[in-house]
Parts: sequence; C-alpha cells; structure tokens
Amino acid sequence: MIAKKFLDNFSLIFLNLKNQINKIYQNSDWYDKKISRVYNDNLSYKPSPHLLSSIVKYQKKKYKIDDFALESVWDNNINSKDFKKLNNFFWFFSLDLKSSKKTVQSLIINWINNNHRFNKKSWDFDLTSKRVISWLSNHELSYDNDNIKYKNKFNSSIQKQVNHLLNEIKNSKIFEDKMIGCAAIILTGLAYQNNKVYLNNGLSLLKKIIRTSIDSHWFPKSRNIKQLSFYLKYIILIREWFKESQNTIPEYIDEAIYHLGINYAFIWQNIQHDILFNGNYISNNEEFDQYLKRFNYTFKNENKEIAGYAILKNKKIILAMDIGSNPTGSQSIDYQSGALSFEVISNGKKLISNSGYFENKKNKLNKLSKSSALQSTLIIEDYSSCNFKSIGMPGYIIDQGLKILNKNVVSEDNYWKITASHDGYLKKFGIIHNRDIEFYPEQSKFVGTDKIIRKKKDKNIKFDIRFHLDPNSKVMKTQDNKSILIELENEGWKFSCDKFDINIDNGLFFGNKNSYKENHNIFISGITNETEKVIKWKITRL
Repeated sequence: MIAKKFLDNFSLIFLNLKNQINKIYQNSDWYDKKISRVYNDNLSYKPSPHLLSSIVKYQKKKYKIDDFALESVWDNNINSKDFKKLNNFFWFFSLDLKSSKKTVQSLIINWINNNHRFNKKSWDFDLTSKRVISWLSNHELSYDNDNIKYKNKFNSSIQKQVNHLLNEIKNSKIFEDKMIGCAAIILTGLAYQNNKVYLNNGLSLLKKIIRTSIDSHWFPKSRNIKQLSFYLKYIILIREWFKESQNTIPEYIDEAIYHLGINYAFIWQNIQHDILFNGNYISNNEEFDQYLKRFNYTFKNENKEIAGYAILKNKKIILAMDIGSNPTGSQSIDYQSGALSFEVISNGKKLISNSGYFENKKNKLNKLSKSSALQSTLIIEDYSSCNFKSIGMPGYIIDQGLKILNKNVVSEDNYWKITASHDGYLKKFGIIHNRDIEFYPEQSKFVGTDKIIRKKKDKNIKFDIRFHLDPNSKVMKTQDNKSILIELENEGWKFSCDKFDINIDNGLFFGNKNSYKENHNIFISGITNETEKVIKWKITRL
C-alpha cells in the first residue's frame, strides 16, 4: 500500500514537472515559429452555419453586432465562464447576418492582435477548437476575400491555431476535447482547398479516437451515455462537411454513424428519457432528434441490453439497470460507482432515480456524485463499490474496480426480470452483492431481492440500500415503519419491506448540469454476519 501511494505521488510530481516544461516551451520563440507556418491562403469551402445546430444552441432572436459594447468586449476582468464563452466565439452563431461585417472583422483582428502568440488562457485547447470552427462557419461575417490585408491575417491566425491543435491534441486528457479538436482540424483541411496536412492528420486522429475511445460494440469505453450522443453529433457534423464540400465521405465515418446511431436509439430514442448513469445528466436530446430527422438519419434498435445497460419497457413503465463492469484508466473519469443501480420511469415521470452527475471536476461535488451512496444500490460500511484516485486535473479515475457476474435479462409480456452480481466488495469485505428485480406488468408491481453473500460467517458488517427519488416526488412514512408512500404527480406508489425498517433521508440531486436540488431517498439499513443475507422489497402502484 505504501509503495503504491509513493508511485501515485511520484506520477503526479512527474506529470506536474512535464507540464511545467511544456509551458516554458509553448511560450518560447521556437514554439511560436513552429506553429506559424501557413500552408494555404485560399479559403475554398465555406461551411453552412446551420450544420452546427445540433451542437450550438441557436437563439430565436438574432443580435446585431452593433448592439454590443465593443469597447469592453475584451475586458479581462470577467469570470472564467464568461471568458470561455467570449473566446470560443460560439456567440457568433447568435448574430444577425445584417450585422456590420466591418465591426465583426475588427473584433477578430483585435483578438488576433492581443493573442498573436500562444497564451494558456485564450489558447486553451477546447476554446481554440471551437473558435476555429466558429470563424470558418460564420464566414459571411468573419471572412473578406477582397480585403487582402485582413484575409492574410485571418488565414494565418486560423492555421496557426490549427497547428497548435495538431501539436497539443495528443496531450489532451479529455476525450470530448479531442473530438472537437479533431473536427476543427478536419474542417480546416476541407476549407483550405483540401489541405492534405490538416485533412489527412485530422482523419487519422478521428480513426484513432474511434479506435481508442469506442469498444467493439460501438459504445464509448467510458460507458458514459453523454459521450455517446456527443461522438455521434460530431461525427455526423464531419460527414455533413464532407458532403457539403462535395468530397468523398470516408467509409469508416458512415460505419461509425450507423453503429453509434443504433446505440443512441437504444439508450435514448426508445425511451425518450435521460437515465442517470455514469456521467449522464438531463439534457435536451429532443433538439438533436429534430436535427437527425432534418438530415435524414434514422436509427432503430430493439435490443434489451447494450454496454451493460439493461432497459425494459412497455407503454407505461421503463426499467433501466446498470449491469456492466467499470471502465478502466482515463476512460473511468466520469464513471459513477453504481453497479446494479436502477431507475424506474412511470408514464414519463421518474419514480426511482440515481442522483445524477456533477460534471465540474474542480468542485468537490463531482467526487460525491460518483459515490455508491448517491446511486440506487447497496452500500457496505459506507464504502463505494469502486475506489477512486486523483490524477490532478481532470479529476478522479478508478483505482480498484469491479466485475459483473452472472447477469441475465428476461423480458416477456407479463414478466420482466433482471439479475446480476458484482464483486466490488469482495476484496475489502469478502462480499458479493447479488440483485434481482422482477416486474409484473398486470399488477404494476416490482419485487426486488438484494443478497449479501459471503463464504463464511464473519464479523458484523453494516449495509444500506438506497432508493433515490426525483425532487418532484413527495414521500410519507406509514406508522408501522414497513411502508413508504410515494406521490408522483397524479399517481401513487407504495414502497414496502416486511423484515426491515425503512426510513426517509434527505439528499442531493444532480440531474441538471453542475447544479443540485434537495431530494429524498428511501433507505433500508441493517447489520449482518451471515453467509447470506436476503433483503426483499416491493414497489407497488396504488
């Protein structure tokens, strides 16, 4: 254990030293010279801004650039969030095309003059990628072929930024950032007369992202549901750029879209509801669905399980359960230790939920949202089923994980059953957790069985089983302490457990991105030293 901690600390020290050396290099004249090479000064393909409507949130009301206080646009005394919004230039997509081109181009020149050399803040990898995409996609305002001096400065800056992306993409630790950077490089390659340096490098990087980030079943290795739709959006965007620029679409791009789309249909389109597992939070996928429809992308999937997610449904009820093993290494950065956790959706409303994900990794709530106690599953001695370790930024990854054992999914007209076990508590406590969840549609009744299994009787261990509720739910305990009534808008449910007392606890719900609400959770607690402890519970519609 001591040796492992020493190695972890040494790795962090080495990483910090490497980052410091890289920082000195990037601020040097050598680096500036390296990234200043311009390969082509002729912008031949000008992408349509509407192709980005699946990624950029368009404002219904468009603003004229003249409405902005131009003298204070580059005020450095703004918070980090506003700085990022300003410097990624995605706000260009909210501009009225009747805006003054002269003013827009003055802003761009002003930015270039203030940021002509690399600086860590405004040349952040994510910001730079988005800025390149925005400048090229908003060419009606940002580009001027007749103004030679402006055009040369614009082209030089674009390509300098892309050269920086090519240099830095290998060091980026965030997979989403890699994809955006890859898209920016490919777009630049298409825009500047099919520039082979950018286009070939960009396509090679895209292949690598697909190979290293997506598993053999075409689901992100991270098991991050949010990442699935993210990859699909950007690969479709790249395809549309190829199509619009009248370039041959690489076959592997079509293959990736087909398979990712099938998985997207399973995880979202089939249920039209966000399930809060492993990095997911509530989003507006309806807009993306409209985008897919507009561009004639259709996906279907009738499977019951993909990537360790079992989803069973009828017209009224959806049951989703995490029966997958954890990802490893950097792919586990957004993983939440919710093995065998489940969610129930009744008539479009969340009845049983996980607590969601706090995405901001600089906030301590991120680590809290990854804990087993924030998922609807069993917890032993207040420990999570996975151990996490810090890697500095961007956050925590799995240090010790788990494997799923004996999983099985049954789906019949009048009977559903999901069964699985995991060994996340085996090494520390000698325990296997087994869970069965049965559903009887005609009775609108769930029957759950949690088993704590040990090879031999041992010292007492404490267990909790938590069932998190949507913040909009109302709960009330019955007098016998054996039942809890759940009011979900216009429907009522009863949670019961005959052999154990059940209680209501206050909690936090992270369903919305980087924010929280108070909610309730139902929990069963107990102590056992037995070789097998069986805890049965029911959820029945009233």
